[in-house]
Amino acid sequence: MTLRIIATGGTFDKHYDEIAGRLAFGDSHLPEVLKRARLTMPVALEADHLMDSLDMTDEDRQRILQSCQQASEQAIVIIHGTDTMRETAEVLGAADLNKSIIFTGAMIPYEIANSDAMFNLGFACGVAKLLPAGVYVAMNGQVFTWDNVQKNRVAGVFATVETTL
Repeated sequence: MTLRIIATGGTFDKHYDEIAGRLAFGDSHLPEVLKRARLTMPVALEADHLMDSLDMTDEDRQRILQSCQQASEQAIVIIHGTDTMRETAEVLGAADLNKSIIFTGAMIPYEIANSDAMFNLGFACGVAKLLPAGVYVAMNGQVFTWDNVQKNRVAGVFATVETTL
């Protein structure tokens, strides 16, 4: 079974621009990450329109939905910015695509020391093959359904909606 990975940007794929002293987008880190991860399953990688999730529009979310609808793969991992991951997951959850769709991302960019990007991607790829059809968020070793997850900006983690951190 082939796994589709859709990269939309977010902190995961940001590069540090040392001249400007800020994070920005360049080429996706995903080809390098996938090589380092040594996945043994076939992967179809889609890495277009990398952006900060705070800049994402309804049109961008519809484009992600269309990619999932058109994908022949039943297991899909979407790398997404953590700030609006829940909003995009809601669009896909409402579409009821009968596929296992896993959102993941990173709090620290892949190329920065102590990044959580590699772990979160590996975890998401593993659960994508195991979970039944539905839309999920996989972050920091936990899986949440799309309709019961929130980002705790103070703690820098995801939790269920009813969890008080």
